[in-house]
Amino acid sequence: MFSKILIANRGEIACRVIRTARRLGIRTVAVFSEADADAQHVRLADEASPIGGSRPADSYLRGDAILEVAKQSGAQAIHPGYGFLSENADFADAVEAAGLVFIGPKAASMRKMGSKAGAKELMQAAGVPVVPGYTGEDQSPNTLAREAARIGFPLMIKAAHGGGGKGMRVVRALEEFMPNLESCQREAANAFGRDRVLLERYIESPRHIEIQVFGDAQGNAIHLNERECSAQRRYQKVFEESPSPFLTPELRKAMGEAAVLAARAIDYANAGTVEFIVDPAGHFYFMEINTRLQVEHPVTELTTGLDLVEWQLRVAAGEPLPLKQEQVPQHGHAIEVRLYAEDPEAGFLPGSGKLERLDLPEPSQQVRIDSGVVEGDVVTIFYDPMIAKLIVHDRDRPAALARLREALAQCAIEGPKSNIAFLEALARHPAIVEGRIDTGYLDRHLDEFTGRHDADPDLLLAAATASLLQQEQATRAAAARSTDPSSPWAIADGWRLGHAGQRRLAFQHRDERIDLVAQGDGGRYRIAHGSRLAAVEGARLSGHELSLRIDGEGRRFRVAVGQDCIDVHDGDRRLSLQPRAVYRHEASSQDAGDDRVRAPMPGRVVAMRVAVGDRVEQGQELAVIEAMKMELALKAPRAGTIGELRAQAGDFVEADAVLAVLED
Repeated sequence: MFSKILIANRGEIACRVIRTARRLGIRTVAVFSEADADAQHVRLADEASPIGGSRPADSYLRGDAILEVAKQSGAQAIHPGYGFLSENADFADAVEAAGLVFIGPKAASMRKMGSKAGAKELMQAAGVPVVPGYTGEDQSPNTLAREAARIGFPLMIKAAHGGGGKGMRVVRALEEFMPNLESCQREAANAFGRDRVLLERYIESPRHIEIQVFGDAQGNAIHLNERECSAQRRYQKVFEESPSPFLTPELRKAMGEAAVLAARAIDYANAGTVEFIVDPAGHFYFMEINTRLQVEHPVTELTTGLDLVEWQLRVAAGEPLPLKQEQVPQHGHAIEVRLYAEDPEAGFLPGSGKLERLDLPEPSQQVRIDSGVVEGDVVTIFYDPMIAKLIVHDRDRPAALARLREALAQCAIEGPKSNIAFLEALARHPAIVEGRIDTGYLDRHLDEFTGRHDADPDLLLAAATASLLQQEQATRAAAARSTDPSSPWAIADGWRLGHAGQRRLAFQHRDERIDLVAQGDGGRYRIAHGSRLAAVEGARLSGHELSLRIDGEGRRFRVAVGQDCIDVHDGDRRLSLQPRAVYRHEASSQDAGDDRVRAPMPGRVVAMRVAVGDRVEQGQELAVIEAMKMELALKAPRAGTIGELRAQAGDFVEADAVLAVLED
């Protein structure tokens, strides 16, 4: 076994590898960019060295800088994590040439499997069913457009290298092909360092099933069961589970055998994932092979009881696989969701900023948290905006879903916006509960998960009550600190100057301001909201638990009160409110007019489509910005003439920065 390894990655996977290595008595070396100087993986590692600027191309994609740190630190091996250089055969070769061990497959295997195009051709030659498409070396726009017309529509453009939903587009008409091709190539080059793409026929209403495989240097290869990742938004997996509710025992056996056959055919060693697309009739087709550990590997770990990172380290050190195929266990059901800093109500725009509050459920045998950040850390614009992975395990699928809903109810994030409410809607949706979701369902029915709803009256009353109780607690604390017991300010009896205990409260709920009037104290209030007057009695706030009676009916809520946000949850529904000053005018987002085109998030301008003086129509694309490896097109809010441009390609801009100004 190794005595010291270097982790050539960041975030939760770097933290995961460090913790496993520590348990095995292995010292660790972390590398970090300028943006990650205070990151958790830097704090957890035994040693850490800077490798460059904040952008991946200036740091985590610099194999030479990573190797230099490895040599200077005395590391014997490099763990690439997932993403960045994890599937780069040239980097694997360079690691081996430097006399170090690459904790992953050999470069020769990676070159056969790391390219989606090459892997598809290999599988087709081996007799594995593949989807019709084009995987050729000729990447000229004319050739790709001609092949697209031959394959027919709808078709998918896919980055030939990498994964994670980046560099993928569905095109349904020939006239849409070139703009999508250019965007896909830019996104692929930025995320993976290569812009090669492949084309394939798009299968309607498919399921996405992947098989975890493992091989060793002795020629053994097995699979560790399947994971279903059919719940996706724009090809980004948002809900992963094992076992799949769709597979029959016969189909499960056939797909597992096909995955192992693929691994043996190329002498595969270490962890990999063979991904299949399955049509509604149960016919499966090879999709791609990921020569790395996947983000969703925890569901395999929880249902098998195995530590896949430990397996990676042991296999890389020359040890044989610890189990044979017939010894691989399968216990219960596991589900993983990913908590992101993003705004589902605004098209899932990625967010950034300081995590002012990060409430996550306490880890247990049934609940696991994999995260690379803690409260107080900053989510930056330079990397994927994932905050944490929440993984649950229970005896069967219904119990695991219930466990997931309970765990999500305990989550609260203050700072950047998050997708928690979206995940809660997902965990309760009939398509998920009944196990019938396909890879395109979310994109076709997104309004079922992100629809804007009015604030529930009972949740609003609970939030107001919690706010009142917090105010009274602060008043009592101030009175206790008073040095003048005769002062009226030292009396915490509910007396208010100028009126008999009447207080006004104001909250912001999405784009709506909510005003309430409350009277009373000590847990007994009359709260008015519009025409409704409710009686609240017996209110008690203990930690995060609020119990009370609303118009005589007993209720219990989970409440998280922060400086800038109040989260209330009744077990099924969530309400997030921002306290507002009662008498302060809040400017409307429309006050500035519609002649300024602003950046909806911090990011880098990758393209400006117009120049000063150009005449544009409403909806015309004006600019493209990129943040967290995703591209967003900014469009004209109305027809007009470009009177001013305040940014150019390559500029980094903050959220709400004005990029262009329209004139009549």
